Amino acid sequence: MLNKTLLQMAFAGLTTFAAVSIAHAAEQLKMEVYNPGEKSIFPVSSEIISGKTEVALIDAQFQRNDAEALVKKIKQSGKKLTTIYISQADPDFYFGLDVITKAFPQAKVIATPQTIEEIKATKEGKMAYWGPILKENAPTQVIVPQELQGKSFTVDGQEISVEGLDGPSPEKTFVWIPSLKAVVGGVAVSGNIHLWVADTQTPESRQNWLTTLEKIKALKPVTVVPGHYLDNAPQTLESVTFTQNYLTTLNAEIPKSKDSAELITAMKKHYPDLKDESSLELSAKVLKNEMKWPQ
Repeated sequence: MLNKTLLQMAFAGLTTFAAVSIAHAAEQLKMEVYNPGEKSIFPVSSEIISGKTEVALIDAQFQRNDAEALVKKIKQSGKKLTTIYISQADPDFYFGLDVITKAFPQAKVIATPQTIEEIKATKEGKMAYWGPILKENAPTQVIVPQELQGKSFTVDGQEISVEGLDGPSPEKTFVWIPSLKAVVGGVAVSGNIHLWVADTQTPESRQNWLTTLEKIKALKPVTVVPGHYLDNAPQTLESVTFTQNYLTTLNAEIPKSKDSAELITAMKKHYPDLKDESSLELSAKVLKNEMKWPQ
């Protein structure tokens, strides 16, 4: 009986030690968010995920100067950049790749097959439109990612999961970091800013967006970094709720508005303090068939 008791105590001790070790390993990952805010054309988010020796980057910024800022931060970490994951085919998520891959040629640049296909199909038009606007901050070349193998990648052995691959819009994924209970990447969540809705022109596509937001909530994250945000928007589920409410309000106002001007006025009444009215204005024109997008 004594031996059995001792064995049980020893096993309990080992179990406790293992749990502590796993928790300690999970705590090694750290995250730094880079978002240029109103200093740049798009207040788009990138995340630097750091382990003990390795770094992964989620999304590569839009402007050359912002990509250079990311390079500086990664070099200052003293760790090896192993992976750059591009979560979205919009150029503000990948135009900075030429700067970053030049600084870190050993890093793998990956995305879903659907994101890669959309980048290939639209990159020339995006460069033609944005190049003259960005001027010296435009990329010298467009880097196309390689295909993500499986549904995850790692930083120092810790899994980072790509979510949305099995959903209705696998070209628009987000990233789940289990050890941090954090959702990052993609365009599903915005904060304190008018949503860019020009790329979701049908009721079905906007319903898919709402479905993605429910999937994010189901993960019960502690941290949610909006893909676009201004003014210190909450990096919590509060921004998910904001995005849901905005989309629901927009869906209700679209059929009631005879043209983009009425839709813009209605949304400003609902959200009088939101910034980036240019996104609302362009989206409204597209949604009311007054403008073709993408051009």
